[in-house]
Amino acid sequence: MRDHQASSLATNRACVAAIALALAAGSAQAEAPFSFESTPGKLPKDVIPLLYDAHLVPDMAADTFRGEQTVEIEVLRPTRSIVLNAANLAIERATLAKRGMAERALTPILDAEHETLRFDLDAPLAPGRYRLALRFSGQINREGRGLFQVRYKAGASDKKLVATTMEPSDARRMLPTWDEPAFRARFKLTVDVPASFKAYSNTPIEKQQKLAGGLQRISFAPTPKMPSYLVVLVAGEMERVTTRQDGVEIGVVTTEGKRGSTAFALNSTRDLLRYYNNYFGVPYPLAKLDQIAIPGGFNGAMENWGGIVYNESTLLYDPDRSPEQVKKLTFEVNAHEVAHQWFGNLVTMAWWDNLWLNEGFASWMAAKATAHFHPEWRPYLDGIVERESVLNLDARKTTHPIQTRIDNEEQAAGAFDAITYVKGQGFLRMLESWVGEDAFRKGIRAYMAKHQYSNTTTADLWAAIEQTSGKPVSKLAADWTTQPGYPLISVSQRCEDGKRQVTLTQEQFRVDEPAREERLWNVPLQVGTINGRAWYTLLANRSSTITQGTCEGTLVVDPQSVGFFRIQYDRASFDALARDAARLPDTTRLKLLTDTWSLVAAGRMPLDAYTALVAKYGDEPRLAVWDSILVNLGTLDNLARGEPEQALVRRFIIDFVRPKFARLGWEDKPGESLEERQLRAQLASVLALAGDERAINEARARFASYQRDPASVSPEMLDFVFGTVGRYADAATYKALGERVAAAGTDEERHRAGRAMTGALDPQLAEATLRMALSPQVPANLASMIVAGVGRQHPDLAWRFATANRDALLQSTDAVGRNRALAGVVAASNDARHADMMEQYVGKHFGPDALVEAQRVGNGIRVRAAQKARLLPQLRAALQTPPHSPQSH
Repeated sequence: MRDHQASSLATNRACVAAIALALAAGSAQAEAPFSFESTPGKLPKDVIPLLYDAHLVPDMAADTFRGEQTVEIEVLRPTRSIVLNAANLAIERATLAKRGMAERALTPILDAEHETLRFDLDAPLAPGRYRLALRFSGQINREGRGLFQVRYKAGASDKKLVATTMEPSDARRMLPTWDEPAFRARFKLTVDVPASFKAYSNTPIEKQQKLAGGLQRISFAPTPKMPSYLVVLVAGEMERVTTRQDGVEIGVVTTEGKRGSTAFALNSTRDLLRYYNNYFGVPYPLAKLDQIAIPGGFNGAMENWGGIVYNESTLLYDPDRSPEQVKKLTFEVNAHEVAHQWFGNLVTMAWWDNLWLNEGFASWMAAKATAHFHPEWRPYLDGIVERESVLNLDARKTTHPIQTRIDNEEQAAGAFDAITYVKGQGFLRMLESWVGEDAFRKGIRAYMAKHQYSNTTTADLWAAIEQTSGKPVSKLAADWTTQPGYPLISVSQRCEDGKRQVTLTQEQFRVDEPAREERLWNVPLQVGTINGRAWYTLLANRSSTITQGTCEGTLVVDPQSVGFFRIQYDRASFDALARDAARLPDTTRLKLLTDTWSLVAAGRMPLDAYTALVAKYGDEPRLAVWDSILVNLGTLDNLARGEPEQALVRRFIIDFVRPKFARLGWEDKPGESLEERQLRAQLASVLALAGDERAINEARARFASYQRDPASVSPEMLDFVFGTVGRYADAATYKALGERVAAAGTDEERHRAGRAMTGALDPQLAEATLRMALSPQVPANLASMIVAGVGRQHPDLAWRFATANRDALLQSTDAVGRNRALAGVVAASNDARHADMMEQYVGKHFGPDALVEAQRVGNGIRVRAAQKARLLPQLRAALQTPPHSPQSH
């Protein structure tokens, strides 16, 4: 790849001016650089916070807390009011003071709807610095918003801890704050907690003292200037292991007794800190960096500066019992969150419409770090498979641009989606490849150095990369970040006078209906030959013909699969690639498969084009390629569910998979690679899903063995074993899985057994799982996920349960969770009846943001219903006839 980039860079330097002219014609509107005054938001900008000095006293028995806080503020211009954010807080006392001015009492005016706290003044406040003192109280939440409580088991004992998650707008539930990202300030926290607790925040402990009544007071050092959503506080019966790197103390924090699963996270964080310090050119600025594992229902991870919080299943790794996939997930999530310490924390997006700048970049950087430290995992190959689901979403009328307008905090919370993360990451990878790794990195370093401890828009980033690369990045980037969707690149070739003439044509790719607007993108394209050189060209118009070397060699476009677009070759070019499919480079081989399937699903190619191509991949060595094939064959199986054609699909799957599985065998072999062990488990799972009795019986035998001795089952086979016995469970097996959930010592094991229960085919067992979702033993924020899991196999059953128990199901769910919960119950269906039913219900009982989500899910259901109608008639011919050359397309 570097060689291709180097040659393309040399070529492009000679034609920058021509590219600039092409880009200037009809490009999407670029964004303006950051300005505090012009940044969107709800709060007035005449008063800003400088330092919060807050003291909190949680009462875990009552699920409440008390707080006192002094905020040093600066009045920038005369104002008659001070407006900040507060949600679900009672303000008991408020005063304003300034040197040389008598302290005055203020009357709080709380606006619950807009989550603001206002103080009106008799006369305008003059510009200058003041101290705003507040006494308040609030609720400790049961779901992961603001300050929340976690209940968990430690052996036979019931335990509690408190933790926080503030993004995007929940700091206001713990502290009265200017809770928008442009209002950066310093935070100094003090907390009173039981003497048996340890407490962690963004910075190291500055002071610790014993109090009466079995309490202690812990004060933390002030933070650097940062947005309020990065504040963290965790307190409980916990322990910490540490190391150091580049002068920074690195810690991994767990509940007591889990130190044995911390080594991988600790060592990974040390490696990542060193790597990112070097890449960004700006050293990590805090004294410590903690990775904090939270058990129970906390979802995902949150990049709080200096104190990252994770669900323990995405941080802890047991080298004896965890599959390698858990190790890989742990590293990737760790790499994403640590990258945020620069991209998001040191430099922060100005407003939530630039959320992708935080999340897309962190995802891109995590993939880069994973490729550096663990090339054996082939993260860029996996990334092509991950990108597929987002390409499918982005080809629908319900998609949105990477950078989309955000008017309120509820919309901001809803913006944390696959377009933001994965398309953002995909665009950055495409951009880096076009401008070159070195120029891209120099631009990032300049951007970090210039904007540290401040906020930015995308315009600031593009300006930095444009300066170091000499390429018109801003204009190209505007096309990809402000327009929804992406192009299909049609490729045809002919040979004239010994030279290859390649014609490239773009149109917006859609899977549901033609686009209403004629959109164009400036598309950077690598064009070359298999195992040969590749050159970059910029497709800035609807169509362009280029001369590309001699006519020798097999033509390939985007050989490294870094582009966020689809490719459709003419018949001769496709056949040439298909003939040599097994010998193509990994990325080319995988992209040929993924694009062919997408064109089949969109009705642009016949189904037998894909099945004939797949037949050439029978001895495929790469796990990621198999993942792609099996996902698509699984889609066919889902489309044929309940139809006579399903038997054909399952027979095809079993006949295709069995020869490869037979070569791998059931048992691990000395000297085989990790990829082979993972592929064995993946293929076994698919055989069982397709109804292969040998695979099902093997899973049952291994589950019985696991019940006697968990160490008897290879970690890589655990998901196959649990998933299969759960799917085909009888009452006794289902009970055994429930006992595993109750007795599990880690979230990893608990989640594995719980997922297995949601997949049960038996309707009576499915009903039992639905009832379990509302039991006190299940964290409230997991209930809707369990119901959605059951809905994959039993959509009508799950829908009846969800609507009958709507209030109980959603009582501890935030606004975004409520918007997504009901739609998620039928999201896997391919029956348009479910889309109609769900949209009507959500439109009647929920608000407009929920209806947008419902329509997005409903669109996906209707797309699959249309695919079912189109592909089922083709199934018999495509799956029964011997593999052959694809029909014309």
